Amino acid sequence: MGSDPVLFISKSEFFKNFDSSNRKRLGDICLPRSLKKREILFFEGDRGYALYLCVRGSIQLFKTSSDGHDVVIKLVRPGDLFGEVILFEKDRYPVSAMALEPSEVYILPKMQFHCLLEDQAFRNDFLANLMTKLRYLAEQVQILSVTDVETRLLRFLNEQYGDQKEIRISVSKKDVAAAIGTTPETLSRLLLKLKKEGKLVWEGKILRR
Repeated sequence: MGSDPVLFISKSEFFKNFDSSNRKRLGDICLPRSLKKREILFFEGDRGYALYLCVRGSIQLFKTSSDGHDVVIKLVRPGDLFGEVILFEKDRYPVSAMALEPSEVYILPKMQFHCLLEDQAFRNDFLANLMTKLRYLAEQVQILSVTDVETRLLRFLNEQYGDQKEIRISVSKKDVAAAIGTTPETLSRLLLKLKKEGKLVWEGKILRR
């Protein structure tokens, strides 16, 4: 785990536009935690005492349906803030969070974060970035409803890994399928099609395009 949370916060997508003094105050309340692969950070319905900032690895946010199936809501990347809903709505997490690989997070205790929000400058910075995140999530819902699986896969790869030609995939094909809203079987058929077309090859942990 990096020893300088302020440096990491300054590079994170959510907090990078924060005033430097606000980033320093935020860094002062960060508590590091490491997670093993498949370790649960919190369960849907747990009382929320903190929000989290992903530092390394990937965290899957999911809901469990009435028939016992898990529905993936979001795949959290380094620099992403999650669990912030407990600040404004119910004090229980609406989803579960599980590490898909060895991961690290900063814990941001709810009580201390509320103290920071009492400062108008910090509150304005936070709410402005939160609105940007909400607009992004709304766009994601629209994408899932109107785009095909191939488009969703390519968008997912670009968001997670950039435009690299060779990628070391750290999560399973099953997890990727869940993240793009499809089944493992459909993803396997798509990967075979893309391989035949010479667009993309996924062998073991390496993906080339």
